[in-house]
Amino acid sequence: MTGSTDGGAAPAVRSPRGERRGGILEVARLAGVSASTVSRVVNGRTGVDPVLAERVRDAAAELGYRASPLARSLVLGRTQTVAVVVPDLANPSFQGMLHGITRAAAHDGYRVLVADSAEDVDDEASIARETRMRCDAVILCAPRTPTETLAELTPTLEPVVLVNRTLPGSGVPSVAIDYADGIERLAAHLAGLGHRRIAYLAGTRASASDAVRRDGLARFALAHPEISLVTIEAGVGLADGEQAADEVLAADVSAVLAFNDLVAVGLLRALTERGVDVPRDISITGFDDIPFAAYTTPALTTAEVPVEALGALAWQRMAAVLGGTPPGVDEVLVPELRLRGSTGPAPAE
Repeated sequence: MTGSTDGGAAPAVRSPRGERRGGILEVARLAGVSASTVSRVVNGRTGVDPVLAERVRDAAAELGYRASPLARSLVLGRTQTVAVVVPDLANPSFQGMLHGITRAAAHDGYRVLVADSAEDVDDEASIARETRMRCDAVILCAPRTPTETLAELTPTLEPVVLVNRTLPGSGVPSVAIDYADGIERLAAHLAGLGHRRIAYLAGTRASASDAVRRDGLARFALAHPEISLVTIEAGVGLADGEQAADEVLAADVSAVLAFNDLVAVGLLRALTERGVDVPRDISITGFDDIPFAAYTTPALTTAEVPVEALGALAWQRMAAVLGGTPPGVDEVLVPELRLRGSTGPAPAE
C-alpha cells in the first residue's frame, strides 16, 4: 500500500463522470492561499483581497470544487431553507400556494420545508416555532391562531411573512385575497338569478378568511334587505359539505354559498344522492376554483383565487426581508368569478 504524497491532505476525488475534483486543501495549494481564505471566499465572506479571491475562484473552477451545503450553512449560519406552515395540506388551494412559493424560492436558491398543522389551532404555534429552529424564516399560510396569540408569536419567528392574514401595525409583511369582495359578488350573482333565500355554509370559526366572508355577507345583507341569508355552520372539507346537506334542505333555501370548493363539492354529491337537482332545485357556489371545480357535474360556479400568484408574492416579500430591503406594501388580490353550471334561475314559487 502506498502512502500519501501530500503530507496527509485530502486527495482529489473523481465525480461519477470521472472529472477530477479537488478538496479545499488542494484549492488552497493551487491558489497559493490558506484553507481559511478559500473557505471565506466560497462562502461569500467579505474581507478577502479581490486579487486573492479571484485566484481562489479560478482554482476552484479548475478543480471542480464546490462547498458542501451542510458546511456552508454552518459557516454562514443560514440553511437556505424557509418553512411554510399550512393548515391543511390536502386542500388543493394550499397546494397551489406552495407551488407558487417553492418555484419562486428555488429561483433564488432557497428550498422549502412544509409543515401541516392539520387545522389544529392549539398545535399551530409550536409547529411554527419548531420549524423556525430548522430554517432561516417562516411563511404562515392562513394561520388559525387567534390574533392576540399571533401578535405574540410572530416576533419569535422573524423573519416571517403572512399569507391570507394581516396584523395591522405590527410591521409583519402580508399578502391576502379579498374574500369579502368575492363572496359579495357571488351573492349578487345568485340574487340576479332571482334567489331570495340563500344559505352560507360557513367555515371554521378559527379561520380568519371565514370571518372576512361573513363581513362581506353582512355588507351584502345591508345593501339587499330583500334577500334572506341563513348561516349554517359547516367546515372546510368535503365531509363537512356532505354532512350539511340535510340542514340545507331543512332551511328551505334555493341557493347555497359554500365556504370553499371542497365544501361545495361535498354538498353537491350529498344532494345528488338525495335526488335533488342542481341547479334546478338548488344552486351552489364554491370559492377558490380548485383544479377539479370545472369537472364536477354540473361544473361548479366559484370565485377564482390566484393561489400560485399569491405564493409568488409571499416569496417576494420574504426574499426582500432576507435580503435586508423593504418588503413593500401589503397586497390584496381580488378573485374573479367563474360562472358555470351549478347555478341557475331560482325555482318558481
